[in-house]
Amino acid sequence: MGGGSERWYPGSGGPLVACLGPTNTGKTHRAIRRMLGHRTGMIGLPLRLLAREVYDRVRAEVGDEAVALVTGEERAVPRRPRYWVCTVEAMPVERPVDFVAIDEVQLAAHPQRGHVFTDRLLRARGWRETWLLGAATMRPLVERALPTAEHRAFPRLSRLRYAGASRLAALPDRSAVVAFSAARVYELAERIRRRTGGAAVVLGALSPRTRNAQVAMFQAGEVRHIVATDAIGMGLNMDVDHVALADLAKFDGRAHRPLTAAEIAQVAGRAGRWTRDGSFGVLDEAGPLDPAVAEAVENHEFPPVRRLRWRNPDLDFSSLDALLDSLNRPPPRPWLRPAGRAEDADALARLGARPEVRAALRGEGRLRLLWEVCRVPDFRQTLTDAHVDLLGEVFAWLTGPRGRIPAAELRRRLDRLDRTDGDIDALMTRIAFVRTWTYIAWREDWVEAPEAMQARARAVEDRLSDALHDRLTRRFVDHRTRVLVSRLSDDRPLVATVEPGGRVVAAEQPLGRLVGLDFRPAEHPDPEAARTIRKAARVALADELARRVAALERAPHAAFRLDEDGWLRWEEAPVAALARGPDPLHPRVRLPAFDLLTPAARAAVRRRAERWLREAVAALLAQ
Repeated sequence: MGGGSERWYPGSGGPLVACLGPTNTGKTHRAIRRMLGHRTGMIGLPLRLLAREVYDRVRAEVGDEAVALVTGEERAVPRRPRYWVCTVEAMPVERPVDFVAIDEVQLAAHPQRGHVFTDRLLRARGWRETWLLGAATMRPLVERALPTAEHRAFPRLSRLRYAGASRLAALPDRSAVVAFSAARVYELAERIRRRTGGAAVVLGALSPRTRNAQVAMFQAGEVRHIVATDAIGMGLNMDVDHVALADLAKFDGRAHRPLTAAEIAQVAGRAGRWTRDGSFGVLDEAGPLDPAVAEAVENHEFPPVRRLRWRNPDLDFSSLDALLDSLNRPPPRPWLRPAGRAEDADALARLGARPEVRAALRGEGRLRLLWEVCRVPDFRQTLTDAHVDLLGEVFAWLTGPRGRIPAAELRRRLDRLDRTDGDIDALMTRIAFVRTWTYIAWREDWVEAPEAMQARARAVEDRLSDALHDRLTRRFVDHRTRVLVSRLSDDRPLVATVEPGGRVVAAEQPLGRLVGLDFRPAEHPDPEAARTIRKAARVALADELARRVAALERAPHAAFRLDEDGWLRWEEAPVAALARGPDPLHPRVRLPAFDLLTPAARAAVRRRAERWLREAVAALLAQ
């Protein structure tokens, strides 16, 4: 095997196939089809979101009773499933199946998650066939570690070209803008909302329900752009024509560094899915993209991955110190490197230093239990003692007299989170807390009334997810501006209806009021949106204003009156004001702004007002 360990998971026979190449070659699709050609199978995917998407697809084909979904936070396991769709970390690799596939194997180089992907790459096998899917950068290492693997390459189904730099305001429709922090995503989405009426937002921290609702807005054409973190690059399938990078550097958890060409390609590859060509570029504010990098992305040529992250899979549970030592055992091969600082190992060391925890470690079973508790993910990313304290509470419950987390206690924790008030960040924080409790609830040997607790956690997450989608939409989508911008850009004429009282409506959106020839736009706190409303009114009211100017020109002298403030009124609406002239018998005419009137229309109004004034002076002198 070449991996430094002879312990294999069940099912080590059959051919090993490495499908390594650029994005949009159909690797995952081919693997799913291959899996369904076997009697049983299992596929490990990099994200819960993608696992859910594949699960729904497989379930639609083979039926609910034939397929299981297993992620850290979600399990749907019928009595006798034939196929298992999982996140890589949650794969029940001890279960023998005919076919196994591991997706995005290049993540074996990831500092935190990489050791799990390396373990699956080296040791998870199907009885009859195993597929490894990922980037071509993995080929040299796969050839070295797994020399018997058969390599299959597939061409990209569409062409990806570099389109250069562009302004945010000039992005084409169906564009995805990619940034590398939540704050930057919010900033860009806000700017797009002002210009085009809104954008969908996708962050890695969103729940699947919120993410799907946001993507559905984009897919349905309700918004013209989507703004996302680089989470979009990992198997998120959408109809994107263009990807624009908002920045060319990111903070990777340790340092702020330039993006690699392979990282740019992973994100850019979301454009032009299947046989439709796509393009990628940068926002002009990000600075120029190195031409060599652009060419590398277009041609899918990147430096190979040279080392994989590894952590010893053969752990020693004879004592806490022995377990910590086995976790820190150095890699057995030069092309393996130690895993980066891991949350679970760090939590083990910190909890193991607490006297009350050490006192509870009586026998190997308790130590194994402590290790399982330490592997509960920190979805909150608290970066404080809060997560370790929570794990300590869980371990105390599990080693206490009841040996379970009391249902009343878990329900109380979930009830505290079941609130939909607050802003976007508050809702995302609550969802992260719920995800932790959901993960725990799916450990059926840890909680009382597990099915009821799972249902309660799911209901709370769904409610918070719907509220989060609502907050994101309200903040980053201006429905009126979006509709007006869309109508202004298509070929259909935009025509306004002027209701009794002067209310102006176009494309079912209120624009303001029309009083005579004066348009008074609806108030909007955003200057950019206000400009869009005025622009739409200029287009939509063009025919109505032309009709009114023509009627004013034909109106008889008696249709006008001069009020006590010096305003000339037509149909009770002011159309001109008298101003001081060279002498009392020759006053001048001053027109209001009337900024929706064309120059020709303004001239016609002025001529008719001046004619009325001449007639009025003549009638006065004749008395």
